[in-house]
Amino acid sequence: MKKIVIVDDEIYIRALIKETLEDLEEVIIFTADDGEKGIQLIEEKKPDLVLLDLVLPIYNGYEVLNHITENDLDKDMKVFLLTAKGQDKDRVTGLKLGADYYVTKPFDPEFLLQKVCEVLNLNLN
Repeated sequence: MKKIVIVDDEIYIRALIKETLEDLEEVIIFTADDGEKGIQLIEEKKPDLVLLDLVLPIYNGYEVLNHITENDLDKDMKVFLLTAKGQDKDRVTGLKLGADYYVTKPFDPEFLLQKVCEVLNLNLN
């Protein structure tokens, strides 16, 4: 089973992502609504993919991403930053810190589904 952790403080974004991905076979989805809970889930579940917002309570997405890379949790893990922060400097910072993709909100759920399937080597049903 592939594991995905969604870390976003906006409940409707978490719900949209979960609904978009829920029909994928062999995928388990976990969610967190702040950076601290996100780090705990990432350490506990060791997901294959993290979908991470940048603007989060407690620890922001950059801090979560930094924790992932500093603790070598990213060896078999991909990280997508999903954020409303669309400036080039934000994108560059996220990618330099170790993110694999940077997707700005609002995003196309179908695009996200395709990218997730591509990264996790899953077939679309």
